[in-house]
Amino acid sequence: MKKHVKAFCKRGLTAAWGGPVIMAIVWLCLKASGVVETLTVDQVVLGIMSTTFMAFIAAGVSIVYQIETLPRSIAALIQMAVLYIDYMGIYLLNGWLPAKRIGIFTLIFIASFAVIWLIIYLTIRTKVKRINRIMQES
Repeated sequence: MKKHVKAFCKRGLTAAWGGPVIMAIVWLCLKASGVVETLTVDQVVLGIMSTTFMAFIAAGVSIVYQIETLPRSIAALIQMAVLYIDYMGIYLLNGWLPAKRIGIFTLIFIASFAVIWLIIYLTIRTKVKRINRIMQES
């Protein structure tokens, strides 16, 4: 378990810088569309700190696929639940998601997660089949 916690932290720290970069891009888009003109110091600090934390958790949770005792489907459900709680919490904390939109966010999140996971699964399955075929021909 200790090695998984260490790997979680390593993955999280490696990707945590992405949160503030994404936040800066979001703010630039909001400014360009006229939604946001100025930000307070509190908004900037909360946005940077929370998106750093969000990116840390999002990257770290991928460690569940390295835990050999977990079936892939359970690992995927754990990852989905952690990402959902991570994103939802940060979006609500920063006021980016109105409470009345939680249902639509949930549907979009689940659909997006399923599509991404399916694409990754099919890609890996195709590569494994190709490698197996090459090995059988050799």
